[in-house]
Amino acid sequence: MDYLEICGTFVGLLYLWLEYRASVYLWLASIVMPAIYIFVYYRVGLYADFGINIYYLLAALYGWYIWKYGNKTENGAGKQPVGELPVSRMPLHYYLPSTFVFIFLFVAIGYILLFFTDSNVPWWDSFTTALSVIALWMLAHKYVEQWLVWIVIDVACCGIYVYKGLYFTAFLYGFYAVVAIFGYLKWKKMMQ
Repeated sequence: MDYLEICGTFVGLLYLWLEYRASVYLWLASIVMPAIYIFVYYRVGLYADFGINIYYLLAALYGWYIWKYGNKTENGAGKQPVGELPVSRMPLHYYLPSTFVFIFLFVAIGYILLFFTDSNVPWWDSFTTALSVIALWMLAHKYVEQWLVWIVIDVACCGIYVYKGLYFTAFLYGFYAVVAIFGYLKWKKMMQ
C-alpha cells in the first residue's frame, strides 16, 4: 500500500470539494497535491504527469492571484481590483489559440516521452498532460467550460491509472469525473 498515494488522494478530494464550491482556498490544496504526486508519478514512470505537477505548483500561485485580484473595473484611475473573479463563459476568441496550444503540447510531449523516456503510454500521458495545461488555465480564469475539459481528462486518467496499478488514484479520478458533471451544473447556476 502506498501511503503517499493515499495522502495525495485525500488532498485531491479536498481540492475537488473546494473547486466545486468555487472557493479560492482550492489553490492551497492545489499546491500540496502536486507536491505529493510529483513523487508518485515519477516512481511509476508517468513522466508527463510528473512534469505537469511541477506546472501545477507554479500555476496554483497564478490561479490564486487571478481568482483573488482578477476582477477589475474601469474608473478614472484605470482598472482597479473589485473583488474575486466571477464564474463566466470562455470567450470564443480563446478557443482557436487554446486548440493550437493543446495540439502543440500534445505532439511535443508525446515525442519527448516516446524517444527520451521508457514510458509505455507516451501518447495517453501526453494527451492528459497537454489537455490539463489548457484546463488549468481555464480554471484560473473561472471559465465554466473547464469542467467539461476536466471530465475528458479524468476519464482518460482513470484508465491510465488502472493500467499502471495506481488504484487509489484511479478511484480519485473516476470520482473527479462524476463530480465534474455536478460542478459544471453548479457553476452554470453561479453564472446566473
